[in-house]
Amino acid sequence: MKTLIVYYSTYGHIHKMAQAVAEGVATVAGAEAVLRRVPETLPAEVLGKMGAVEAQKSMAHIPIGTVEELATADAIIFGTPTRFGNMCGQMRQFLDATGQLWQAGALVGKVGSVFASTATQHGGQEATLLSFHITLLHQGLIVVGLPYAFQGQMRNDEITGGSPYGATTIAGTQAERTPTANELDGARFQGRHVAAIAAKLAKE
Repeated sequence: MKTLIVYYSTYGHIHKMAQAVAEGVATVAGAEAVLRRVPETLPAEVLGKMGAVEAQKSMAHIPIGTVEELATADAIIFGTPTRFGNMCGQMRQFLDATGQLWQAGALVGKVGSVFASTATQHGGQEATLLSFHITLLHQGLIVVGLPYAFQGQMRNDEITGGSPYGATTIAGTQAERTPTANELDGARFQGRHVAAIAAKLAKE
């Protein structure tokens, strides 16, 4: 039972969350977690000005995914940084190339889920997750979030990401913050939850 974790990460925050999601998937018997990055659309010069070159190098060992590979998975968990309440342009461009999959109904009935990051605490995390869900629904995916069974969502003793729509992390305005233990726990829970549901569907 294959779970694809398809993501874009600028400074490594979503990359770390994706690794935690994969750890959660791996706890489900028979589940395989496969990490894939979406293609970069920014030139190296721009990435250099953004201070993202070293972070990009640290993720270079993760293969670039293809649109066709989506159809081979039982579940797909997408990860994206937020751009003004929406997914990043790299992810949008990747998904905009899935028209043939949509036409063939190739993703109908698969499990789909999303996790995200923002620079600030109220920077559009929920808007990004919910707006991403629209694409999943158009493709016929069964949308799964992060239920309140993950008790970390109930915490108010620290600043933390996490919503019923998916796991999230706060990166900081200078990308200075790293995902917290609670945020990573949410990502692991989501990975496990999605894989468990996909496993149940695979038995039917």
